[in-house]
Amino acid sequence: MLLAFDTSSAAVTVALATPTGEIVASSTTVDALRHGELLAPAIAAALESVGITPRDLTGIAVGVGPGPFTGLRVGLVTARTMGEVLGIEVSGVCSLDILARQSSLSLPVAVATDARRKEIYWALYDGPAADGSRRRLEGPAVDKPAEVAHVLSGLPVIGRGAVLYGDVLGVADADVAEYPSADVLATGVATRTLEVVAPEPLYLRRPDVTMSAGPKSVL
Repeated sequence: MLLAFDTSSAAVTVALATPTGEIVASSTTVDALRHGELLAPAIAAALESVGITPRDLTGIAVGVGPGPFTGLRVGLVTARTMGEVLGIEVSGVCSLDILARQSSLSLPVAVATDARRKEIYWALYDGPAADGSRRRLEGPAVDKPAEVAHVLSGLPVIGRGAVLYGDVLGVADADVAEYPSADVLATGVATRTLEVVAPEPLYLRRPDVTMSAGPKSVL
């Protein structure tokens, strides 16, 4: 059984999937301040709902961001710790890729999520392939919405950024998927239609901030 979760946004989302990608349990709770309190109980509830224990897991999939450090760290520390204790593989996936995969449109799309400080994380994606996968064309990057509105112009925009800054980005309809879905993450990893990366936090340098050299430790 594959356990998947993402804490890169205000949502804590958890899912369990069979080796073929069938979702057997899932939950999503939106609370930007309680990732650390919500994730472990959500995982326990998912396991209990299908009558298995952590030892029955064969793999873990986790969203690696980009996202605010505190929430993102909760998911990655949990995934890496469980993987080490259980001796199973941990697969990371860019959280923007998850959102792009959630779109049912047969068109190229943009993804924009909330980076706080009135900024967005964004990326551009090609139209879906026959298996539903999408190729990332540009990004991920972090910018003020007004500074990249011309890049996203004319594309459907998926994510919380479209809701918060739809007027600036020129989004006609803000009724979109706001947060990455663990269901889509689990299915995408199980069916190999999402690109897998190392379970390391995807941090982005803000264009107006000088950061110290070297990556932050997630543990």
